[in-house]
Amino acid sequence: MTSIIDESVHRERHRSDRIGWLRAAVLGANDGIVSTASLVIGIAAAQADRRQVLIAGVAGLVAGAMSMAAGEYVSVSSQADTEEADLAIERAHLESDPAFERDELAAIYVARGLEPTLAQTVAEQLMDHDALAAHARDELGFSHTLIAQPVQAAFASAGSFAIGAIMPLGAVALSPDRGRITIVAVMSLVFLASLGAVAARAGGARKLRGALRVTFWGALAMAFTALVGWAFGVATA
Repeated sequence: MTSIIDESVHRERHRSDRIGWLRAAVLGANDGIVSTASLVIGIAAAQADRRQVLIAGVAGLVAGAMSMAAGEYVSVSSQADTEEADLAIERAHLESDPAFERDELAAIYVARGLEPTLAQTVAEQLMDHDALAAHARDELGFSHTLIAQPVQAAFASAGSFAIGAIMPLGAVALSPDRGRITIVAVMSLVFLASLGAVAARAGGARKLRGALRVTFWGALAMAFTALVGWAFGVATA
């Protein structure tokens, strides 16, 4: 019996490696649909014509995509800076007192259920292989699947926001003047429900729960902005 797992026979498919880009993409697309749909519904409720609604929607798309990219880049860069600072501290500790760091690592494995002797052996072998990686993973909780990637997150957020925003804009462009608000709202809620289901499916969660979650908050946002647009439309009439 060999102790090495044959990957051609036993291949597990996990979803944790999707967390970084999936979170940014879902957040961007959801924000693109909700904010753009809410914006155009609010403008339309204020008695604006199709051209004005589309101009406002396109401006919202551009501004939102750039805002998402900048915000995501700054946020994830801050996370990366924190991770690098922690690694620098750990690197210094490994250089100054490797014996203490080995015992610290062994104590972590004991707390997870290993016998002290085995934990000490495991700690020694992992530190001989890559001491910093062992401490980053088991002491600091850093994982290669969750490592901060600012540029990837920025592009994922901006691109998905733009894709999401195009959907309600398309509904505006294709809908007749009569009933435009209702059509845009219904189509946007359909888009949101589909996004929630797809995101839940990609993340291994229940599709219905994901769809209902984003649809509820999207409908709430559209309702509030429609009321604001209606109020301004009445005030200027």
